[in-house]
Amino acid sequence: MAKSIFGSYFLIYFFVLPLISSGQDSKKLNFNADFRFRIEEDWNSIKPDGTYREDRTRLRYRLRAGFDYQYNEWASFGARLRTGFANKQQDPQLTLGDGFGEFNTLPIGLEKLYFKAEDKSYALWLGKNTFPFYKQHELFWSDNVYPEGVFFKKKFRLNPQRHERLDISAGHFIIRTSGMSLDQDSYFQGLQVHSKLFNKEFDLFGSLYLFRNMPNIPDGGDTFLFNYSIFNLGASYALLTSEPLFLELDYYYNFEDYNSNTNIDKAFKNQKHGFISGIGYGKLNNRGDWKFKATYTYLERYAAVDFLAQNDWARWDYSSFDSPDGRLTNMQGIELVASYGIQKNMKLTLKYYKVEQLIPFGITKENGDRIRLDLDIRF
Repeated sequence: MAKSIFGSYFLIYFFVLPLISSGQDSKKLNFNADFRFRIEEDWNSIKPDGTYREDRTRLRYRLRAGFDYQYNEWASFGARLRTGFANKQQDPQLTLGDGFGEFNTLPIGLEKLYFKAEDKSYALWLGKNTFPFYKQHELFWSDNVYPEGVFFKKKFRLNPQRHERLDISAGHFIIRTSGMSLDQDSYFQGLQVHSKLFNKEFDLFGSLYLFRNMPNIPDGGDTFLFNYSIFNLGASYALLTSEPLFLELDYYYNFEDYNSNTNIDKAFKNQKHGFISGIGYGKLNNRGDWKFKATYTYLERYAAVDFLAQNDWARWDYSSFDSPDGRLTNMQGIELVASYGIQKNMKLTLKYYKVEQLIPFGITKENGDRIRLDLDIRF
């Protein structure tokens, strides 16, 4: 942790402060920060052996702070720090009283560090940044997981009067380097075609994600490596032109054939499909705004990489393999969300989850109920 904090201060003092010292350059420097406080309750959670996990109440919080610097009209770079344990990429939230000491210090690390080039027709970034492909939720890829690699997007205007456009995106991202040739790394590559049509009322996108040399268990507990080749077809549509009512759909399919892989249990060899649907109403633009959303998910074991997807819906993780990462595939369930805009940059969000496992790992299916209340403030 000391090395992480030292590196963070090094970045601030030797890269950010020289920019602030120049009056002209400081006009191009923008700071951003956000804070979250969360109340969370878990209950009715069955383990694979048929026993129940203890009901749990947690108070949690997260702080993120960063900057971006516009070098010229097309080039910029930026970075961001966040609280959170280094081996929990899916979860930057910290639990009050979980410091294993009397008011111990907090773990802090670099979440982003990137260079970006962008104009009206293309975008490129290098380094560590936000997941760059268009997505509608976190069930395939968590918003808290920031890939490292190279990304390129080409943008086409189809009909400017109707705000119609087409984006083609591609990228190569290294999950764990081998120290040898690039094809020996644990990595993923993505290719996506995304279009906005009918005055931005209809989104249609198709994506192909190739994961190579992936561990079956994260954080060094793996017993074998294997591949995923996941196709994602998604769409969202504004159901009413006069009201913010929208429908979202996603389908996932993993093309890999695991029948000859002796490391994968027979019950899971063909568990490669996923379907997610959501309906929502409202926008959070101003004080007093409301937004509601209901999502149903059916996600088989290998329709996504579970330790890169969200870990919000249930308490399932790899703790029995000395990893805190979540394993939230092989499930079906619902999420109900209600958000209220307290101020322009302050919102309150209530979420309820109910999930059940598709195929048990032990003698019974795991399940669980969870409710959360989040206060989010942006600065």
